[in-house]
Amino acid sequence: MTGRWAPSPTGEFHLGNLRTALLAWLFARSANTELVWRFEDLDGAVRNDFYDLQLRDFRRIGLTWDGQVFRQSERLNLYREAIEDLKRQGLTYRCWCTRREIREATVAPHSHLPEGAYPGICRRLTAKAISENERSGRNPALRLMSEGQLIQIEDHQLGDFEGAVDDFVLCRGDLTPSYNLAAVIDDHDMGITQVVRGDDLLPSTPRQVHLFNLFGTQPPRYAHVPLVLSESGNRLAKRDGAVTIDDRVALGESELDILNHLLSSLGLPKVGSFDELNRVAHDFQPSALPTSPWVFDL
Repeated sequence: MTGRWAPSPTGEFHLGNLRTALLAWLFARSANTELVWRFEDLDGAVRNDFYDLQLRDFRRIGLTWDGQVFRQSERLNLYREAIEDLKRQGLTYRCWCTRREIREATVAPHSHLPEGAYPGICRRLTAKAISENERSGRNPALRLMSEGQLIQIEDHQLGDFEGAVDDFVLCRGDLTPSYNLAAVIDDHDMGITQVVRGDDLLPSTPRQVHLFNLFGTQPPRYAHVPLVLSESGNRLAKRDGAVTIDDRVALGESELDILNHLLSSLGLPKVGSFDELNRVAHDFQPSALPTSPWVFDL
């Protein structure tokens, strides 16, 4: 089994990121398997300095990864080959919809697609409408042609989950591959068999499993874990105050204190040194993890 940690280098890690990173590490190390680091850096908000900052913060709480560090931005050819494969199968179409048009479109009442799913507007365009869109000069996105397949997932932490697949984006109008496509290609290429990530990503998982099925490959085992919330009940963010390692150190906490805060929030024993993390991993039982979010009290 091989796990992975795949952050986007769009900012410093906050305690919510670090808690999920710790869990990804614990799942991998408790099974005596490797943990791959992959930067999902296809987002326009990426900054060069955040690559090193995130690697540094991972190490500062005693965590390690195995092998080289991957960057999606250096793997574009793989994603484009996969897109061409789907095109050859006749499973794609161009979409000129604006975000506003998508937001205002409604899914038919009898549809089993979730709220916010793309209802296939551009899939039904006439030849005349396509020609007009081509002359508009607006670059189309590329969408997968699905049939609203219902995908069953057995999540390691949350149990059975079922979700429908809509005609989601494979490639944006600027030719940037989408998160769903790139993550699937990378997980297969890197031999990832265990994905530990925040439970906010569970609704997008059927799309990824569907892509694995289309490519004839086995999806990894998923474990979606609760997020960290602010006292207001929203997902923790840097705007909430002192939530990064540097912030907490400035308040007088040590890096070991921060690690112990995270361990305690998971119901795990505190450690007296970073070397003791291996003991925590040895005794780690995913079934004993809390199922509700951790509300961080500043």
